[in-house]
Amino acid sequence: MTDIRTVIVDMAKGANYLLEESLLAQDDGFDTAILISLFTDRQADAADTLPQGQTDRRGWWADAYATTENGKSDPIGSRLWLLDGKRTQANLIKAREYAEEALAWMVTDGIARRIEAAAHYLRDNILAITLTITRQTGEVARRRFEIMWSAV
Repeated sequence: MTDIRTVIVDMAKGANYLLEESLLAQDDGFDTAILISLFTDRQADAADTLPQGQTDRRGWWADAYATTENGKSDPIGSRLWLLDGKRTQANLIKAREYAEEALAWMVTDGIARRIEAAAHYLRDNILAITLTITRQTGEVARRRFEIMWSAV
């Protein structure tokens, strides 16, 4: 299966598609699925504290209709947008949990065997999330994303 290849330009400009010889570049959709899962805003849970001054719980409108075969809600995206930008251990824990939550569907749908996320600070305003994803083939894919708080 092939998909249009999506890549991060930078955190301020977001993602874009690549051209190869005047055509849209293609890949197996794996990296695109990761980008959409991490950087689409998942709706905040009822217990989540929204960032100061915000009332919008965000989320994709079609999540209201997205359910699994057993009728369970199946939203896309991550709650990374809820992180307040402060350099705290609690935010590192949440970043790891939010990344793993956003990608858990890959295990459920049989795309990956295992998802592991780690988070750490590179500098005061940059949080790095490192993913280790074991695909069904046994191949281990590692990806790292850097989130600049001033750009979010």
